[in-house]
Amino acid sequence: MHSETSTRPESSDPADAVMRVGQIGFDAPAALLARFGLQLQRVGQCAPIPGSFWGDEEAGIIGSTVHVRDDTPVHSLLHEAGHLIVISPERRLDVHTDATDSIEEEDATCYLQIVLADELPGVGRERLMADMDAWGYSFRLGSTRAWFEHDADNARRWLIEHHLLAADDRCMPPDAGPLRDVSCRAD
Repeated sequence: MHSETSTRPESSDPADAVMRVGQIGFDAPAALLARFGLQLQRVGQCAPIPGSFWGDEEAGIIGSTVHVRDDTPVHSLLHEAGHLIVISPERRLDVHTDATDSIEEEDATCYLQIVLADELPGVGRERLMADMDAWGYSFRLGSTRAWFEHDADNARRWLIEHHLLAADDRCMPPDAGPLRDVSCRAD
């Protein structure tokens, strides 16, 4: 099955060149989200995405489910999944479209989506940060990379304090047990 991104006309808008879910497939992101107790739901190509805050092709969240289409940007999928990861499973029950108003949780989500990108074959943090810049994410140091490398200490510390990230940048899913050894760090 070909995604819509393979049939788009050439564009000078850098946001049109971001990596889409259809380019990486559904299985790897679904498996990654499952490690955190989340589900990934594929939406039909022309259907509206349930729970999408921004609309259009942006991912949506309802409860513990992230909704995407093949044309959904990978950064959007990881960002919305990050929102669900940083909140408690109890709070997830009430999530529909908007996960938080907390600046700390938003920053932690941005940091986590970058780290999680290393877990998706063919994506990685370098590509994800470039896509975030192309899409228009805004950080006070200018680029996503500058923020991540020089201004994200609070976000990183928040994730460590909430037992979602080890000091060596390994992701630690919130549930105890065998999932604790999951690594979100590319070696």
